[in-house]
Amino acid sequence: METKNEPLAGAREPVAYSPITTPSEPASTLFFGPDGLRSGWRFLCYIMLAAAVAMVLNFTLHRIIHHKLPQIWGDSLGELVALAVAFLPALIMARFERRSFGVYGLPAHGAFGNNFGIGAIWGFIAISVLLLAIRGVGDFSITGLALHGARVFKFAIFWAVFFLCVGFFEEFLFRGYTQFTLTQGIGFWPAAAVLSLMFGAAHSGNGGENKVGLFAVVMIAFFFCLTLRRTGTLWFAVGFHAAFDWGESYFFSVPDSGSLSPGHLLNSSFTGSHWITGGSAGPEGSVFVLLLIVLLCVVFDRLYPEVKYHS
Repeated sequence: METKNEPLAGAREPVAYSPITTPSEPASTLFFGPDGLRSGWRFLCYIMLAAAVAMVLNFTLHRIIHHKLPQIWGDSLGELVALAVAFLPALIMARFERRSFGVYGLPAHGAFGNNFGIGAIWGFIAISVLLLAIRGVGDFSITGLALHGARVFKFAIFWAVFFLCVGFFEEFLFRGYTQFTLTQGIGFWPAAAVLSLMFGAAHSGNGGENKVGLFAVVMIAFFFCLTLRRTGTLWFAVGFHAAFDWGESYFFSVPDSGSLSPGHLLNSSFTGSHWITGGSAGPEGSVFVLLLIVLLCVVFDRLYPEVKYHS
């Protein structure tokens, strides 16, 4: 016969204890989530690496180049440094995160393909429409050529390469690794809002900028975010950005964010009120640019309805 051991009188039942919570667990939760290091900390790491790269390159170039370069070559060298500042930290973070670099918005399989070409067409048409609108009210005119002969083609190529670098730098810095990483933490559009405001703040130091121009910078940043979300890559935005700046600075030869580029094609001039012409900021400070950006968003939304961006 099976016998049962009865508990002794006065004995207490065993108490189930939960696992001991060590002091390190809250810190671990703060820094790490299910997918590893949290997105906010990865974003901060990228910014710190970018600052370090900028410091090292600027210090090195200052030590190597003892004479003052002409403005056009100094600006070109500055854009190459800017590219390194944007891309090198992302390459390091890609190795750390064990991701392909292409997931940050510039996949190699789409390099200079349809999205880039269509974006470039959109960009040149956009600046053309903007200046046509200003000319329509009699505040923009072209009086002739500023360049002749082979210099027309030399500067056309030079500025095309220059503004392509600008497009790569600004799009990737504000909508590449940064957009991908913050999207994982707070969602696409909240991340886009934060970075678009940062994009506007980065342009606030440009000479000749005005309030309308800075607001337009934030708006165009939202448009570029829309193109990223709907095409899945930055190639459309890079093409648009480069072609718009090339058309503005070289082809139509008007001020871009307050400065007129040397080696521009035409002799152009503005007359009339600053709220139409943009004043010293150029057409990017015109109220017409705000209407243009709204039109771009509406048309793009209709033509590209499918969301293709993933993070």
